[in-house]
Amino acid sequence: MNDKIRVRFAPSPTGYLHIGGARTALFNWLYARGQQGTFILRIEDTDELRSTPDSVEAILGSMRWLGLDWDEGPAELGPDGRYLTKGDSGPYFQMERQELYRKHVDALVAEGKAYRCYCTKEELDAARAEAQAAKRLPRYSGRCRSLSDAQGQAFAAEGRRPSVRLRMPDDGATVVPDRIRGEVSFENAVLQDFVIQKMTGGPTYNFACVIDDHAMRISHVIRGDEHLSNTPLQLRLYEALGWAPPIFAHLSMILGPDGTKLSKRHGATSVLEYRSQGFLPDAMRNYLALLGWSNPESQQLFDGDELFQKFSVEGCQKNPATFDPVKLQWMNGEYIRKRTGEQLFADALPFLEQAGFGDVARADMLPTVALEREKYKLLTDVPGRVDYFFRDVVYQPEAVEKVLRKEGVDGILGGLAGILEASAAFDAKTLEERIRGFCSEKGLKPNKVFHPIRVAVSGRTDGATLFGMLELLGREKVLARIRTARQLLKP
Repeated sequence: MNDKIRVRFAPSPTGYLHIGGARTALFNWLYARGQQGTFILRIEDTDELRSTPDSVEAILGSMRWLGLDWDEGPAELGPDGRYLTKGDSGPYFQMERQELYRKHVDALVAEGKAYRCYCTKEELDAARAEAQAAKRLPRYSGRCRSLSDAQGQAFAAEGRRPSVRLRMPDDGATVVPDRIRGEVSFENAVLQDFVIQKMTGGPTYNFACVIDDHAMRISHVIRGDEHLSNTPLQLRLYEALGWAPPIFAHLSMILGPDGTKLSKRHGATSVLEYRSQGFLPDAMRNYLALLGWSNPESQQLFDGDELFQKFSVEGCQKNPATFDPVKLQWMNGEYIRKRTGEQLFADALPFLEQAGFGDVARADMLPTVALEREKYKLLTDVPGRVDYFFRDVVYQPEAVEKVLRKEGVDGILGGLAGILEASAAFDAKTLEERIRGFCSEKGLKPNKVFHPIRVAVSGRTDGATLFGMLELLGREKVLARIRTARQLLKP
């Protein structure tokens, strides 16, 4: 085993990066950064039918958005449309490593540890159906284990293209040492001689994964528990090749709020969908880190490099984690409130432009966005909470009925208009003094005055601090809106 920590994230480019894959990438990244190790990105594109260049771009884009930078793997696209790479263990696309796979397949066959199987798909399907009908385990029978050269040549003459299978033991058990789950034992009787090279000549997942992990000097394989059943097969392959296996750690399943496996019916599963919904990448990292991992202090929010420093494989849990969209939104709101005004404006700008505020001067928009920060849970909330500053006010019917149409409100608004028009200064501090003075003079509780003026100038009952809002709206707009509100109250 190498002393140097080297971990990898190896997605299949058959779709977008989903929540489970992002969590796996994050845990590998955190472990590498916390241990001063190397984080490798490898693209497992051996599914020729489903792998697409668009999926590769979506995966790389998702990881870049999340801030999961990798030390080795594909970099940017070159002028010839191929990815430039960084690192000395490439190529980092499995379809570019075919020669290496064929070399090891041929060696295993030559040593009698693997054999060519000429069974057709139809024959295998029929054997599987027969086993299921007899209520037996649908396990490959090993019928091609002892084919003679002549039999093999006869099958080839029929036009059959062989796959290659690894010989597995028929009895005993294969024990998987797992850093999270302890020792997990698999009876060899339920395993089967598995295919390592397909009829097309390409490698299977289990074979290419082992060859690449060894060639790339991977020290720890941290992956989802859906791969646990693959691990005994891979351990037998390491044994056949005479290589020491890496340390394995299988992460818990992620469930939806209803206790079933997380899927599209629970909402967005693609990482890029969360970006478009207005989540911050650092909030997403923080939340994903808590899906199946905990720290002794039960800390929920992390600043800067704290996640690197505190993450450990030992803190990963066996039990399934539950994805809670409500908690994710809460956490995103907490991260929004940590942003400076400049940072928050930069984060929100794409959503403001999409909502049609691209022509508003930055100097006007920035303080307005910052003023409402306590109310945001998502960046997509921003346009709807600042629109009344830059567009004609739209009065919520409920706000008009419950606030503006109360007895005495017209007189209150008329009195306020006179005070605000006469005020020499129009800053938040002066406005607060003037309006509170009006309340004292008229013997009114502050809420009897604050609520009507808020609805009059914004059209809604909730929003930013009242006096800051009035200052940013400005004298002319505030007085005009008070006049408009009073018109609403006329019979």
